[in-house]
Amino acid sequence: MDVAQKNSSRIAGPLHVHDLDECRNIQKGSVFIIASGASARDFPLEKFAHVPMITMNGAITKFIGTGIKPFFYVCTDQGFSRQQPELFSEGMQLSERVGLWEDHIWHTTVRPRGELYLLGRAPKLSWRDFFRTDKDLVRSRKLGNGRNRTLGFSKNLKRGFFDARTVAYLALQLAYHLGFTKVFLVGVDLNQAVSRFYEAPGGIVSPCRLDEHFHTRIVPSFEILSKYVMNKDFQVYNLSDISRIPEELVPRVEMDELDRLI
Repeated sequence: MDVAQKNSSRIAGPLHVHDLDECRNIQKGSVFIIASGASARDFPLEKFAHVPMITMNGAITKFIGTGIKPFFYVCTDQGFSRQQPELFSEGMQLSERVGLWEDHIWHTTVRPRGELYLLGRAPKLSWRDFFRTDKDLVRSRKLGNGRNRTLGFSKNLKRGFFDARTVAYLALQLAYHLGFTKVFLVGVDLNQAVSRFYEAPGGIVSPCRLDEHFHTRIVPSFEILSKYVMNKDFQVYNLSDISRIPEELVPRVEMDELDRLI
């Protein structure tokens, strides 16, 4: 569908927005999720250029100048495009597909070069949901009051995604939606005390609130992934040896095991 221009001073002309059904189950096999943790710094991107990659936010830095195009770039932090406009622009220009909030589109002057998909949150958990099975949305308990009180995992992003306060968890839901069956996490360290791999001393540093949400949203979300989603048809491996994700939830693998697993 075409989205009418809302602000002529921003993006000239209508944008074509692709329906999320168009990219559902279009892939299979392996995918890398490239995040911003320090451990991603030494990942040999070019060696695995033949494998599709999903990336996010400033991790696009890893792709600049390589000629490798991310299969998908996602950004749900509207503050990122203001704080790091150059990196956000690179993500929009280099990637084959881009996933953003609709409101994000109207607060940026950058037109995505690849296919554009709009993201939304999964609907709130109702009492009725406790007593029925939903094949697309794996839900868990409520977290008190507020719009983001439900934990879960979405197998169909047309129904929305669950926010775990780390965009890497959205990328996992996207990988499932796309049809990939084996996911390798790169740079999903989730360590607020260590700088992102692309950040330099004295440079621009985006805010980080991982510690605030680590035990209340992040770990419980990965518990849902591990218990209800991961199986022989959807395997997830962690390549970071400094990741805070418990190994009993997502197994860690060494780089020398990759060729065999892929």
